[in-house]
Amino acid sequence: MEQLTLLFSPEGACLLPDGEEFLAALGDPNPDYDAVGFAVRNLGFIKFQVLDRLVTEIELHPRNVDRSVLSAVERHLRKPGTKLFRIKYLESEWRSEISASAEHTIARLHELCAAAFGPPPSENFSAELKDYETLARHAAMPLRMMAQKWRTSFGSFDSSVLSFAIDRHLLSRIMIAEIMPRSLDPVFRFIGDGLTALGNSYPFEGIGRPLVNIPDKDYGAWVAEFYKSVAVTGQPRYDVVTATIQNPGSAGKARPISYERLLLPWRTPSDEVLVSLVSNRVSETSEREFAMLLGTDPAARKLVKSS
Repeated sequence: MEQLTLLFSPEGACLLPDGEEFLAALGDPNPDYDAVGFAVRNLGFIKFQVLDRLVTEIELHPRNVDRSVLSAVERHLRKPGTKLFRIKYLESEWRSEISASAEHTIARLHELCAAAFGPPPSENFSAELKDYETLARHAAMPLRMMAQKWRTSFGSFDSSVLSFAIDRHLLSRIMIAEIMPRSLDPVFRFIGDGLTALGNSYPFEGIGRPLVNIPDKDYGAWVAEFYKSVAVTGQPRYDVVTATIQNPGSAGKARPISYERLLLPWRTPSDEVLVSLVSNRVSETSEREFAMLLGTDPAARKLVKSS
């Protein structure tokens, strides 16, 4: 039986299992164990095998996979090859699935890796995930229009995206971050002038800066994880965020806000992914109301018990 085995590193490099580059990445020049299995289970590698020109098998541990390696495997899957594709993946135990479509296999790989993401825990920020399929019925019109543009563009970014936003008066509500495959650190490329929760001047000052470096760095680190997840998985995310953000323009006083948010991943001609945000303010609450929302206000708890 003719068999080709390749390994894709977390950086997206294609390596041979017995090659010096793989052993260097492993950090062990003479492994006396299953080095390939160890790399897949623990180091974020993906094993790619072509079995007798009939079946392509992809083996991975979704929790450890990032966008760079997933993109590299996706490019290989799009080349003409076998007619059957098998995904072998580790959860609590090894599972496998088989498909006759490369496109379905790619979509399924993104789904598996998306399932590994959970919002970072925080006392000041929360995100309630909504069903993307209900967006057309329940979300505000700006979110619905951008979702429609993303679908009709098949997730590819070009000049028509901004033209669409301008024509429909959405540009002030949009934020765009660039995510490079190696660093995965979101960097602002556009901030609409209506997005002033970070300060009135930040739509101008923030361009070219990493998202994690916004004035409220705790909020920046929290939000950046969502952008990374959307870029890695290639899947949109629709949710409602409640947050207390430190705004340097309000004398250091934090004010709770609640907004619904749509994050969309856009492919580009190069390796970077653009992630756009369009948001709609749900409400701006007082600190007492925000405490009631979180269940941390003692008076609110007494009121609930007595009612």
